[in-house]
Amino acid sequence: MTWQDDPTVFTEAQIEDGRLLFASECGFFFGAQKLDQLPPLAGPEIAFAGRSNVGKSSLINALTGRKSLARASSEPGRTKQLNFFDLGGRLALVDMPGYGFAKAAKAIKEEWQTMMFAYLRGRPTLARVFLLLDARIELKQADRDVMDMLDRAAVLFQIVLTKADAVGPTKLAAKSAEVSAAIAKHAAAYPHLAVTSSETGAGIESLRAEIARLIPALGTEGKPG
Repeated sequence: MTWQDDPTVFTEAQIEDGRLLFASECGFFFGAQKLDQLPPLAGPEIAFAGRSNVGKSSLINALTGRKSLARASSEPGRTKQLNFFDLGGRLALVDMPGYGFAKAAKAIKEEWQTMMFAYLRGRPTLARVFLLLDARIELKQADRDVMDMLDRAAVLFQIVLTKADAVGPTKLAAKSAEVSAAIAKHAAAYPHLAVTSSETGAGIESLRAEIARLIPALGTEGKPG
């Protein structure tokens, strides 16, 4: 199978596009705890979602080649705002609050879902949501609920398996099969998984290339923020 047949295989030029994109200057420019605090619509955005402690901050830092661009809270579920990062004036990276935190009150969980759904549904510049799942852990009901929410919001999402270095090939293949079967039931799901390790860098190059080729779909005029 060649790259023309398999969208998960990238040419050298596409890999280079991804490298150049994420070699751009990147910095935090906006934080929103409420919908009326969102920055004005500008260039394309991609968002990263996932359970608390799934490795969102580590993945964003690995993609951008920075050690502390995105910071994980020491207390799961503590971060409750959308954090926007400007990547070279071409793309906004949106770090969404973690979900599924066990200690959170029911009202907080409902508030998270309400705000996130409204953001997802009302953001026409949102090119894709990358939904992170821990390769070591079975699919949780909270993950399935978020997939359902993304379907309802009609937002294209792609699964990214994180911490792939922590499981062996057999378990990783089983996890990939489990997730592939789950996303086959979702109309808004991109059918191909990204498998990554922020620790070893596995899959980061390909994910950069995947993200880079999303930009022409929405255009590159206008600088985030």
